[in-house]
Amino acid sequence: MKTQILVIEDVPEMSQLICLYMSNAGYETTACEKAEEAIAKMQEGYIPDLVLLDLNLPGMSGFDFLKKFRSEYKPTIPVMIVSARDADDDIIEGLGLGADEFVTKPFSPKVLVAKVQARLARLSATEASVEETIKFGPYTLFCNSCVLKRGAEKIALSTKEYEVLEYLARNSEKPITPEQIYNAVWKTQFGDMTAVGVYIQRLRKKIEDDPSMPKHIVTMFGMGYKFNA
Repeated sequence: MKTQILVIEDVPEMSQLICLYMSNAGYETTACEKAEEAIAKMQEGYIPDLVLLDLNLPGMSGFDFLKKFRSEYKPTIPVMIVSARDADDDIIEGLGLGADEFVTKPFSPKVLVAKVQARLARLSATEASVEETIKFGPYTLFCNSCVLKRGAEKIALSTKEYEVLEYLARNSEKPITPEQIYNAVWKTQFGDMTAVGVYIQRLRKKIEDDPSMPKHIVTMFGMGYKFNA
């Protein structure tokens, strides 16, 4: 899953420019012209990894959105204000309400991308320092938040995919039988053991360069699976 950038900007040309540069940098963007539209998307389950927020919006202001966002959603999600308002009072209020950075218009799109990349990199480093992680190859498993990342990019995993992967990673370098995996993840000794093989195949498609010749989740014939960190 690509890193999700939420762009709240009511000028279509500016919104399209920001989204173009973010997309070229490898991010997936969602653009909203109104703060209310962004809130509706989040209420439906969309949660961004970073927000680029204008202040002069029709309806709910950027300040009001920021106040609501910080009170109701994950407080660590970075919010960068991108606005033509450059008065000291506006900058102080924005930062006081929880914005991580204040970028004034006009701006260089390349510099904005660099600021976004730096902010996300610092967030990843902070997350890694405050919770248990397991690293293998280019991947990091964040055990507290149940997230798998390749660099800054999230890899979409279902609950069971994550649980199988974490169990294997915690028991690396030794063969684990399908029965052991099933008992640990499904919490029962009775059921369809073929489910383990199905989830192993799904994981290989997501983390292996060549799923037909896996390097991380290796089949040990007659013994089970071995996870190579």
